[in-house]
Amino acid sequence: MEVKCIIFDCDGVLVDTEKIGNGILLSMAAEHGFEMKLEDAYRDFNGRNLKECFLHIENAIQKKLPDNFESEYREKSFEAFKTQVKPMEGVIDFIENLKIPYCVASSGPVDKIRLNLEVAGLLDKFESKIFSSYEINSWKPDPGIFLHAAKQMGFDVKDCIVIEDSKAGVKSGISGGFKVYGFANGYNNEDLLEEGAILFENYEELDELVFQA
Repeated sequence: MEVKCIIFDCDGVLVDTEKIGNGILLSMAAEHGFEMKLEDAYRDFNGRNLKECFLHIENAIQKKLPDNFESEYREKSFEAFKTQVKPMEGVIDFIENLKIPYCVASSGPVDKIRLNLEVAGLLDKFESKIFSSYEINSWKPDPGIFLHAAKQMGFDVKDCIVIEDSKAGVKSGISGGFKVYGFANGYNNEDLLEEGAILFENYEELDELVFQA
């Protein structure tokens, strides 16, 4: 397969945000009686939209979260992301050496994607190539966001690969007909393999798998 376009997920693939976001969510949810280890949050929350995460919490505590829970979470995470987000190790070199088109396709709102990329020093590399589930009202594991990104970039599914780190994201890519590479972080390996991803642990390894295999 000749790879002609790379579609990146954002959080946990381009920028290191998962620990920050999950940490804030677990801390807030704990105030309402919800308990979960951080490693379990990677499995249950990553790649999901917020409403699904909140529903998971509500089902566990058997009561509704406060009406302002989402707005408070977004405010706290937004403030944290403004100062704490970093690029994933090796991603800047990987992108700068790419000789094919690429884009980012994420479940998050566009303003959140742009903020995270900007703080991580990546926004200039993705201007006009940012696609959000909120633009098309389709969330992973539905393949809509990746199909939309491929179409907007002008490529067939067979010419693209997807880079993901979540079970829902891999399922989304595979169900859309994409070849998916899964960023293994120690917590998600089994889930990514189960959904059909090709695992890699760093961007040097991804480069070898995609371009030198």
